[in-house]
Amino acid sequence: MDHKNSFSASYAAAGVDITAGYKSVELMKKHVARTRNAGCVDDVGGFGGCFSLAEVAGMEEPISVSGTDGCGTKVKLAILMDKHDTIGIDAVAMCVNDIICVGAKPLFFLDYIACGKNIPERIAEIVSGVAEGCVQSGAALIGGETAEHPGLMPEDDYDLAGFTVGVVDKPKMIDKSKMAAGDVVIGLPSTGIHSNGFSLCRKVFDIDNNNPEIYVSREELGGRSIAEALLEPTKIYVKPVLALIEKVNVKGISHITGGGFYENIPRSIPDGLCAKIDRDAIRVLPIFDLIMKWGDVPERDMFNTYNMGVGMTVVVPADEVETSLELLKESGIDAYVIGEIIEGEEKVIL
Repeated sequence: MDHKNSFSASYAAAGVDITAGYKSVELMKKHVARTRNAGCVDDVGGFGGCFSLAEVAGMEEPISVSGTDGCGTKVKLAILMDKHDTIGIDAVAMCVNDIICVGAKPLFFLDYIACGKNIPERIAEIVSGVAEGCVQSGAALIGGETAEHPGLMPEDDYDLAGFTVGVVDKPKMIDKSKMAAGDVVIGLPSTGIHSNGFSLCRKVFDIDNNNPEIYVSREELGGRSIAEALLEPTKIYVKPVLALIEKVNVKGISHITGGGFYENIPRSIPDGLCAKIDRDAIRVLPIFDLIMKWGDVPERDMFNTYNMGVGMTVVVPADEVETSLELLKESGIDAYVIGEIIEGEEKVIL
């Protein structure tokens, strides 16, 4: 599209450069192109993202499943580190990991970036991460919005959010009502903090005051700094979990985000049953040990805030545990048993 005639000196004087928006779109197109799949209908730049519903062909009762989220104050760390090419993975992950909890396959994703000043190169860098997240989950990036907000936020600040739409055939939806005592809880390892609890991280590590200690290489983190460990992108579980659902009777899935074990696991457990989690089985990542140590945070609060090394749980029958672990391993997931389903009203015991 030719934007040569589109320039408002008055709007630019007020702090909004619409030509920067055009440049951002041009720079991000190569990243968006990576995410195209069979459902894509047109290119970025129109008024709406179009997507073919051919994916639902053959389904008995296709159900649309949507999810929306952001990256929380993890964005603050990306800004401080001037590293913007992975935060988009987090935005996608927080949405697609939610909708696979009902067995839905993500179809497409749209992002929203609010910024104090539109710096095209930085916007394109952010979108490169969004595109990578879409590639990892099989979703097409079919549109988005970049909004310049002078006066509302500092020039160097931005926020990122988005949403996804997926589809699942109703007879194949994850149905927790079929769960029974004796079923087994499997944990899928996380890559780190993922994208929640960063307000506590910022307080514990004094990040807002740019504490230099967070940039020091640490042996307990495998030579990474605290800042690098915190910025590690959220694991996207879509393809491994969808492959598992095709071959195993998965009765429940929980995405462990804000609220940790105590808020998220109960969402996939029916009344009358309880997930009994073996604390000693949890492979707690070193970054969580540092948070507990530096912040003197009680372990109970940690498990009620963070994933502690388990980014997702799935519940399967006891006789399908080994098959499930093998299938997940084939998908690159070193999953392991972390508990069992018992009778009880507490929903989760840890």
